[in-house]
Amino acid sequence: MIIFFQYLKDYFRAIALKKFWITALFTALLIFINYTSGIENPIKNISYWYISLLTFFLFYVFVFGVAYMIQFPGSSNEVIADKNIFIKFFLLAAFLFASKMIHWQFPFLNQYSNWGKYWSIILQLPVKLLFFLIVLFLVWENDRHQKTFWGFTKSFDVRPYALILLCMVPLIALASTQPDFQQTYPKLKMVYFITQHEHPSWFWKLIYEISYGLDFVSIELFFRGFLVIGFIRFAGINSILPMAAFYCTIHFGKPLGECISSFFGGLALGVIAYRTRSILGGLMVHLGIAWLMENF
Repeated sequence: MIIFFQYLKDYFRAIALKKFWITALFTALLIFINYTSGIENPIKNISYWYISLLTFFLFYVFVFGVAYMIQFPGSSNEVIADKNIFIKFFLLAAFLFASKMIHWQFPFLNQYSNWGKYWSIILQLPVKLLFFLIVLFLVWENDRHQKTFWGFTKSFDVRPYALILLCMVPLIALASTQPDFQQTYPKLKMVYFITQHEHPSWFWKLIYEISYGLDFVSIELFFRGFLVIGFIRFAGINSILPMAAFYCTIHFGKPLGECISSFFGGLALGVIAYRTRSILGGLMVHLGIAWLMENF
């Protein structure tokens, strides 16, 4: 646990604090706009999926782009390495997550029936994870800079991450008493229309929770694996803050407290991934928090 605090201490010593505060203020402005006027929901509610996809893509290009411009202002002596490849990675990142944000239709399912609706919900996240894995595997195969598959290392020390998870339990318990938390969680309520009528209900709930858990593999692979470990070659330690700003925006549909804390949580996990070159510990913490929130 102490080593993680040392990582954070070293990080804030290494970066220009001005960049941190400007990035944090930019993110705070986006949060304010979303929770007063709306950003995510209007985009999701666009009738045509391809327009929604394009709008999410442009929004992520804007957020990610501004965050990187803060780290590398035009007058700065610091420059992004391999700019042409950086631009390709940058645009791919915006497209990948925009594709995740829209609802995927499965023509082989009758989505007007209860079972069709259930399996449409269940398949969303595993299929999107598979899409991420295929695309990022193809990128990794042609990228000699990555020794591991975007931070999927062979081993890691479980103990410090377990301690972090243990420290999160009282915070999650406290958050679970708030009305906005209760309105959002558990996510399992999305399939109550099946589990309340089909027996044994635990089986259909378990399938949902496994599907839900796979989403956090996508999240850690993308944000800490691709956007931090993958972007170190371009921006070094400055790859962390743009990731944290981007990561915060994907929580716009969550309770306000969770959205705000996601910026700092994403930053901390980014620092750990940067120092360890592994996403496994962050994945363990993220999965643990997610499933704890399902059970409070």
